[in-house]
Amino acid sequence: MPELLITRAGPLTTVQDAGRRGVAHLGVPRGGALDEPARRAANRLVGNAAGAAVLETTLGGVAVTALGGPLLLAVAGAPAPVRVDGRPAAWGAAVLLPEGATLDVGPADSGVRGYLAVRGGIAVPPVLGSRSADLLAGLGPAPLRGGERLPVGRECGAPAAALVPLPAPPAELVLRLLPGPRADWFLPGTLAALARAGYRVAAASNRIGLRTEGPALIRRQHGELESEGMVLGAVQVPPDGRPVVFLADHPTTGGYPVLGVVPAADLPAAAQARPGTPVRFVPAGR
Repeated sequence: MPELLITRAGPLTTVQDAGRRGVAHLGVPRGGALDEPARRAANRLVGNAAGAAVLETTLGGVAVTALGGPLLLAVAGAPAPVRVDGRPAAWGAAVLLPEGATLDVGPADSGVRGYLAVRGGIAVPPVLGSRSADLLAGLGPAPLRGGERLPVGRECGAPAAALVPLPAPPAELVLRLLPGPRADWFLPGTLAALARAGYRVAAASNRIGLRTEGPALIRRQHGELESEGMVLGAVQVPPDGRPVVFLADHPTTGGYPVLGVVPAADLPAAAQARPGTPVRFVPAGR
């Protein structure tokens, strides 16, 4: 079976697919790629099924070497320079990597997360129906390290002709906000105040949540809240008053009030928003 040798793992590279569906009742969140449209686009470029597992990189890229035969790869998501054995190669298109050659995805020019697909998909063993790494739950493969080898699965389908256009990484992150179950734990008018306030993406953001910097939201109820179920996109407000938007590896329960919920369709942009990016919350009806 052909393999990918990780020759440079970058700051954080993980295996991701569409995540674990239908297991929330077991206390397992969906997980999966943070920028799902970009993951699917990378798969289309090499002719993979939509659910195939890819590598998700974070800011610094990754380098891989083909073992056991030539491999067809493609990179999508955050734009970045791509090189094969030091020579420039295409970003957003299929690239044939000869056996023993190394494809290097450099630091992202913009955005945060890149997706490297290999024809046949990353064939690590699935856990609860997914090959994704969930960094909070500890499911799936751990973040990759240099020297690791990843099995590549069987080929399927025909590669797409071109990259389907994807939104550029946001200069301003606009997130719609549906009222949450604990909006009444905050002063009246908090949702409107949140929409008027200026926030930025905090450097402490990760696959679990997009943290923000900006004005603290004021609670009118200060008692303890029993832990309750959390969903993807929930906007939880911890004691410091700065909203946190839950992303793919979010906890399944939490004890801080949820002011609102960001629709899943807005979260791929959140995955590509760099620290310091302005954030604007826009109240939306149910």
